[in-house]
Amino acid sequence: MSRGRLITIEGLDGAGKSTLALGLHSALGERGVRVELLREPGGVALSERIRELVMDPAFAVDPRAEALLYAAARAQLVRERLRGLLDANVLVLLDRFVDSSLAYQGAGRELGVEPVRALNLFATDSLTPDRTLLLRIAPAAGRARQDARASEPDRLEREDEAFFGRIAAAYDELALAEPERFRTIDAAQPPTRVLADALLAIENLL
Repeated sequence: MSRGRLITIEGLDGAGKSTLALGLHSALGERGVRVELLREPGGVALSERIRELVMDPAFAVDPRAEALLYAAARAQLVRERLRGLLDANVLVLLDRFVDSSLAYQGAGRELGVEPVRALNLFATDSLTPDRTLLLRIAPAAGRARQDARASEPDRLEREDEAFFGRIAAAYDELALAEPERFRTIDAAQPPTRVLADALLAIENLL
């Protein structure tokens, strides 16, 4: 039986992940591809509730608790939606997945990439993306884009430059370690160019 594809989109805050996700969803739909767009944390009711907690700047969340909350939201999404969609031969576009926790909690919060990886292997029952699109942007450029938004920054977006520097370095290391899965895209390009590069990067999976 054929299985759908899981394509994840990763990168720093301000890299344009949500813009790319919407663009890919539209472009693939126009091609007649069965495609579903989900986000993390979120995608199902319980995970959306957890999203509210981890994003709320009113809470002081311990780094280990943060990692566990993200893993819990992910576990519910995998069980409730992802597995079923993939089994139904649907292509799933997912705005963030395990690599976000490896970068943000493993490196950014300095919990260690491998302990966070082990936690998320358990949470996802070892589900691995078929392709990961890493939108690469300098931390300062990502921060400038965030500052230009009308919305208030969430709890993680309020962190300092050193935090985002560690995350950016971790993403680069993850991409180097798995070149077959990752495709790195220059997020400083215009959105139309980023979308074109992303479509090219997943062409062999369609």
